[in-house]
This record gives sequence, structure tokens and C-alpha cells, in this order.
Amino acid sequence: MLIFAIESSCDETAAAILEATETENGHSLKLLSNIVSSQIAIHALYGGVVPEIASRAHAEAISKVASDAFAEAGCRPEDIDAVAVTYAPGLIGSLLVGVSFAKAFASVHKIPLIPVDHIKAHVAAAYLTAPQLKPPYLALVVSGGHTSLYEVPDYETFTEIGGTRDDAAGEAFDKVGRVMGLPYPGGAAMDKLAAKGLETYDPKGKGRLKFPSPATPDDTLDFSFSGLKTAVINHIHTTKQRMGGEEAQLPEETCAEIAAAFTCAVTEGIAKKLDMALVRGNYSTVVMAGGVAANSHLRRAVEAVCRKRKTEFVVPPLSLCGDNAAMVSACGYHLYRCGVRADSTLNAFANLE
Repeated sequence: MLIFAIESSCDETAAAILEATETENGHSLKLLSNIVSSQIAIHALYGGVVPEIASRAHAEAISKVASDAFAEAGCRPEDIDAVAVTYAPGLIGSLLVGVSFAKAFASVHKIPLIPVDHIKAHVAAAYLTAPQLKPPYLALVVSGGHTSLYEVPDYETFTEIGGTRDDAAGEAFDKVGRVMGLPYPGGAAMDKLAAKGLETYDPKGKGRLKFPSPATPDDTLDFSFSGLKTAVINHIHTTKQRMGGEEAQLPEETCAEIAAAFTCAVTEGIAKKLDMALVRGNYSTVVMAGGVAANSHLRRAVEAVCRKRKTEFVVPPLSLCGDNAAMVSACGYHLYRCGVRADSTLNAFANLE
């Protein structure tokens, strides 16, 4: 079967077409196309995503993105067996563009409409490159709006066992990067800067710069990035004041040290709670997904925890960590097999319980 997928939850307009084939051992997933139109250049002018601008940009781009997906896949709209779309969570205006387009497509071609949870879709990206992966497993989702641990007993069910109580890791990376003067979005630039800082930075060195851990100091599996973010920003402001004021430019080595200390706090905090989860639960596999899953330092830290606990570690390639429609198509396929359907009353939701 062929599944057409739409993603428009934030600032990427994306469309993909997936070919799914039933086999003796289960199924085979082949991605025929994956088109992403990014709005980074637009929102970089404002230092972050502007919801109204994002929704308008989606409306302008979605028809061409869909057309390009069909051209790359070499198939026609009439060939599609089902359409999957992200309906939550995300920016409500952006989501409505994708949901409206998908509902119209499903209605015109009289095919099933599959509603997809954005978080589940991020995790489902792993199915595209790890054919051996199947539930149950433990999922770690690290993105701009989420930092959570989920038990995944089957393709449809996600049970949160730990999450952030305030800000998420991705939001913290972007905010700290913006204050440091890094280009938007700050994640990739922070990754490189931290790598340079870690050449000389020792997080356990006496008297070295150290920031508070985002791992909550209790026996839950929760996180809190607000205090960490505030501590780093205050340190940057204090350092600038000592240099003459807010307009002072921090030396590159100072920025690298701050990035290294901040990144160490994030990765060590997430690794700590993940390790607690693996000790408590009987998980044979950990799947890490989301935009921040592209961070090289976090990937190594999570892999080290899994190796210590003799647990398989699965993470999508960098190309599938950010928002894309390929992950929506993979999630949509498994939801389709579970009997999940929506009708013309499908609405978009900014948040889900």
C-alpha cells in the first residue's frame, strides 16, 4: 500500500510517500519521497518561530511540497491508499493547514484518513532505518517542546513515565544559543561550540564552571530545564558586565567553555534519568527521537548508558531527527494496521493530555 503523509506542526512544511509491503516476517517499509520546506530563514529574523508567520508560510508552501513529493515518488494521487497527517501537538495555526489539506485529499480520493500524534511520529522515524525494531521498548523523546520518557508496549500506546516539568531541552538550547549570539536555530551551532570547549573542559575538574542538573533531585523520572537555562543566561550576563556591559563580545574560548558546561549538564541529567528508568524497568531496547536527538554529545551519552545496561540503542539518522513527513508516514502505517481512522470532523490540537 501507498501512504501519503503531511507534517506542518511548527516551521517545516513536509510531505512524504511511503510504500508498505506485508511480508512473511511482518512488513517492509520503503520511503519513496520525503520533501521538507523549511522556514528557518524567515524566523531567523526574529530569533524564533512566529506562529502567525509560520501558518501563512505553510499555506503558501503546502501545495508545491505535496506536488514535489508525488513527482519524486513517481506516482499519482489516485494511487494512494491512505493519507496520514499530524494533528497534534504543535502550533494550532500551522497544524490546521496540514489537517485541512489532508482532509480534503482524503475526501476527494475517498481513502482513509489517519490522525498522527507528532511525538509518536518522531519515535516512528526509527522504523524506517531499523526494520528489526518493534514494541515493546522505552522511548526517549528530546525536542524543542518535549523531553520525556515513554513506555511503548505496542504501536499505538505511549505511556509517559517521566517528563519535563517546565522547559524542554531543545528550548533551552535555542534560548541559551540566542543569548550567546549563535545563529538560529541554536542547536547545531551549540553542538559544534561544545565540541570545541570539551577539548579542554573537564566537568569534574576542581573549580571548573558547572551548571545545575536538569534531572530533578528526587526518585521520579522527571526533568526541569528552567533552572539550568536561567543559571547559564545569568552567568553570560554577569560575564558581560565584568567585561564592560551587555554589548561586550565574549571571547570564543569563553563561549566554548560555557557551551561545554551547559551541554554536559544537559546530557548528564538526561542520562541519569534514563539510567534510573532502565534499572527499574525490564527494557531490551531504547529508542531516542526528536530534534535534539541529533545532538552528537547526547547521542554518545545515551549510547553509553544503554551499553552499560546491555540494552539495544536505536536512533534515527540525522536527516530524520527534525520535523519531517517520513516519520508521519511510518507512524501512520502502523496506526492504519491498528485500525485507527478519522473522519471529516478531525480537528487540530495544540496540546494533548
